[in-house]
Amino acid sequence: MRQIRLLLVDDHDLVRAGIRSLLQNCADFEVVAEAANGRVAIELLEKFQPHVVLMDIMMPEMNGLDATARIVASWPNVRVIILSMNSAEEYVLQSLRAGAAGYLLKDVNLVELEQAIRTVARGEMHLTAAVSRHVVAGFLNRAEGGVTSLKRLTPRQREVLQLVAESNSTKEIARKLGISVKSAEAHRSQLMDALEIHDIAGLVRYAIRTGVITPDK
Repeated sequence: MRQIRLLLVDDHDLVRAGIRSLLQNCADFEVVAEAANGRVAIELLEKFQPHVVLMDIMMPEMNGLDATARIVASWPNVRVIILSMNSAEEYVLQSLRAGAAGYLLKDVNLVELEQAIRTVARGEMHLTAAVSRHVVAGFLNRAEGGVTSLKRLTPRQREVLQLVAESNSTKEIARKLGISVKSAEAHRSQLMDALEIHDIAGLVRYAIRTGVITPDK
């Protein structure tokens, strides 16, 4: 039996500890690493080469949706399961658009969690039963629809959007992204031009409205 390597990504230590505890008795699973946000998760991928990533959505610095899109683009053989508290249609649709292979709620039982991991590891998809059929239907009907303003942003612009919305200064953004302050300023200016939003408060409202951050982050 092939052992499935797992990467746990959640900004709450207790959540990761709980998931690890649930899975430790499954002989075909191995939790190889943990991360508290999407940026760290991406840094760990090359080193630990997990087969499946269990990914929260709302996390600081880089949220799960952007991290999922990066992972799917760079490591197409890695499968991502979104593990969220939110069953709202928009979150499910954004997860599927980002390339997630599964969507589970955090109150899922162990049987379904194990089933979902094995299913996506085989290259299939798994959506929790709590995600109603109209959510899937809505995704299929709109998948070829118009591109949203959020989707038009580059990966770097989405990173800057989240960091700005999380109240990081330009210097802090530059440090976290490993770029110069001048480059950070340029990215923020390009972001504002792309969204036609020219104040920080407007960017924060936009980030909340599109699910990039939640009001309490």
